[in-house]
Amino acid sequence: MMRTLIRALALVPLSLALAGTVHAQAWPAKPVRIIVGYAAGGATDTVARLVAQKLSEATGQQFFVENKPGAGGNVGAALAASSPPDGTTFILVAPAHAINATLYSKLAFDPVRDFTPVVHVASVTNLMVVHPSVPANSVAELVALAKAKPGALSYASAGSGASSHLAAEIFKSKAGVNIVHVPYKGTGQSVVDLLAGQVQLTLDSMPALLPHVKAGRLRALAVGSTTRSAALPDVPTMQEAGIPGFEVTVWLGLLGPAGTPPEIVGRLNAEVNKILALPDVRERLAGIGADPIGGTPQQFGALVQSEIAKYAEVIKATGARVD
Repeated sequence: MMRTLIRALALVPLSLALAGTVHAQAWPAKPVRIIVGYAAGGATDTVARLVAQKLSEATGQQFFVENKPGAGGNVGAALAASSPPDGTTFILVAPAHAINATLYSKLAFDPVRDFTPVVHVASVTNLMVVHPSVPANSVAELVALAKAKPGALSYASAGSGASSHLAAEIFKSKAGVNIVHVPYKGTGQSVVDLLAGQVQLTLDSMPALLPHVKAGRLRALAVGSTTRSAALPDVPTMQEAGIPGFEVTVWLGLLGPAGTPPEIVGRLNAEVNKILALPDVRERLAGIGADPIGGTPQQFGALVQSEIAKYAEVIKATGARVD
């Protein structure tokens, strides 16, 4: 009997490993939802729907997007955090996930502990644009204008504490200029007033601004990434334009609820990395000013934590709060 027991115990690690393999191979056995904490039509929603479509094709199971807008992405994040960690729910998050860790005094979830990193999907560069009436054709000329007339220029953001607000505050700090902040309820409203000349500039994500730049209704001065965008190859980076150390992009990545099995995380990570290498996916991302990223779950988890620390400094310096 003792030999039988020892033999059975010896097989336990192997049986657990095989169970994990079967679990990963069987997933997804049910439809999988990807939560987006914003309304349909934005960059996050667009990327989520592209990934969901390709995952459905690759796995033979339905992946669908569920929009849960509200509280700067917190409504969707709270829903994802409280969902069963069984591989049927994930969320595509943006910088607001890191920003809200400091911006809100109380959250219904922990942005790190309550989630399992899966993969950094894409990066959308921020774009600095000005209204054509602004007599500045470069960042250097804009800085000179702002220094000559402190407080005369105003910039639009998608709201207090939004990534567009904090990106502009980082620019102001590094450039040493005084430009007045005009917050709006979303990028859409801010762009309307920018096009009308009610505000002079903004530093927001490229998808909302690119069509207006190409139509000549806005003038692009710089991108916030460390490399130029394929969508606007003639537009310099902020660092090339004379703002050293400036890097602000809108990163998009998948998280699962804490406790999502590592076999499922590994399978989803591998599938998304394959999808991001497809020529048609890369072309569609480039069309909205986005770059495919990919990588490991650990790399994306490290990015989220570093972004929380970065934005915490900016929020404390600006005093931005929403509650």
